[in-house]
Amino acid sequence: MAKVKAEYVCSACGTVSPKWAGKCSGCGEWNTFVEEVSVPASARRAGVPDFPSSKPVRLSEVSEAAAVRISAGIAEFDRVMGGGVVSASATLLGGDPGIGKSTVLLQAARGLASRGKNVLYVSGEESEAQVKLRASRLGISEDGIYLMSETSLERILAAASELSPAAMIVDSIQTVFSADLQGAPGSVGQVRECAARLVFFGKKAGISVFLVGHVTKEGAIAGPRVLEHIVDTVLYFEGEKGHPYRILKAVKNRFGSTNEIGVFEMRSEGLVEVADPSGMFLSERPEDSSGVVVFPAIEGTRPLLVEIQALVSHSYLAMPRRTTLGVDFNRVILLCAILERKANVALHNQDVFVNVAGGIRIDEPAVDLALCLSLAGSFRDRAIPPGTAAFGEVGLGGEVRAVPMAEMRLNEAAKMGLGRVLLPASNAERLGGKYPLELVPVRHIKEALGR
Repeated sequence: MAKVKAEYVCSACGTVSPKWAGKCSGCGEWNTFVEEVSVPASARRAGVPDFPSSKPVRLSEVSEAAAVRISAGIAEFDRVMGGGVVSASATLLGGDPGIGKSTVLLQAARGLASRGKNVLYVSGEESEAQVKLRASRLGISEDGIYLMSETSLERILAAASELSPAAMIVDSIQTVFSADLQGAPGSVGQVRECAARLVFFGKKAGISVFLVGHVTKEGAIAGPRVLEHIVDTVLYFEGEKGHPYRILKAVKNRFGSTNEIGVFEMRSEGLVEVADPSGMFLSERPEDSSGVVVFPAIEGTRPLLVEIQALVSHSYLAMPRRTTLGVDFNRVILLCAILERKANVALHNQDVFVNVAGGIRIDEPAVDLALCLSLAGSFRDRAIPPGTAAFGEVGLGGEVRAVPMAEMRLNEAAKMGLGRVLLPASNAERLGGKYPLELVPVRHIKEALGR
C-alpha cells in the first residue's frame, strides 16, 4: 500500500502547512486548517486512463484546434463563454442553491447534442429519473445526452473514457470522491484532487469539462481558492430571491473577455434569454422621482443601461447609516465627501442608501457622475429630467474625468430613446460622429449639479 502523508490545508485560501495552526498565514482567517492525507503521485493517477507522455513541440507546429468553438445554442451563454464552448476546456460554474446552474447546463447540453455532439451528464445529487423529469419539463429529449448518477471519480473517468463525449458535466464537484484519498466527499482534499483529475483527463482526452460548485454563505465557491485556478473559465450565476431574472457572469476566462454577462429570465419552461437587457432594467423606472439616474454601463463588450437609485434622509443616529447594493461601499463614502466639500451638499447628518436596480453590480469608476447626481437629487428632492443619462469619473478635486468607450455608451442611450446625456468634457471633445442626443459636457461636479 502506498505511503500516505498528513498535512493541513486552509479551507479559505488553500494554504498548505505541515502542522496545524490556529491562524492561517496566507489569508489571516482563524480555525480554517483541515487535515488532509496525501498520497504519492503514482497512486493519485491510478484512476486516470493512460495517455501518451507529453513531449516538447515547436510553437509553430501546435494545432489551433482549441480556437474552434462549438455553440451551445444559447446566445447569452455563448457570449459569456467568449463565443462558444472551447474543446478540452474546463469551466467552473458557481451560484446559490436553486439559482439555475443545473438548468442552464442541461439546456447547454441540449444545444451541443443538437449539433451532433455527445454529452455526458454526471449527477452526484440526483438519480437519472430525477434528471429526466427536469429534462422533460424543459422539453429536452436529445439522444446525444447520456445520464449517469455516480459519485465515484474512478467510475466517472472510466465511463467518460469509454463514451468519449465532446463535453462532460459534473453536478456537483462537492459530491465526487476518490477512493485514493481519505476524507468525506466535499472535504478540501477531495474537492481539490477530484477537480484536478477531471481537468487533467479533459485536457488529454479533448473533452470540455463543466464543474458545478456550491457556494459558501459569503458567496465564494466552496473549497480552496485553488479550485478557481486550475480551470480555464469561472462563471457565477447570480440573481435576487423572488426575482425572475438571472445574470451569468464570467470572472475568469482564458478564451474570452472577463466581466462579460448574460441575462436570463426564469420561467416554467426553463431559462429564457433576455435579448434587450437595457429595456428590461429601465422598464419600471419612475419618470418624476428624485434620486434616480440612468447610467450607461459597460459589462465586458456589452453596453447596458442601468438605473442608479439613491435615497437621502435626515438621520437621527449619532453615526448616519451608509448602505449600498450593487456599487462599492467605499466609493459611495468617497463621493459623499466630495459632494460635501466641493459642491456644498451637506450629507454628514444624512442617512444614505444607494441601489442599482435589477441586481446588477457596477465596478467601474464611470458610475461616479451618475451616483453624485442621484445623491444630490435625492438630498434636494429634485428629479432629474426624464430621458437623461450620465457617466464620468469624479476625482477628489471634484473634476469630472474622461472614461473609456464613450461612443458605445452614447449609442446604447440613443438606441433606448434617451434624449440627454451628461458626460466629461474631454470625452465630448474626442467624439467624431454625431448623435441624436443632447450632449452636455461638464468639467466639474458643481457644474454638473447646475445642469
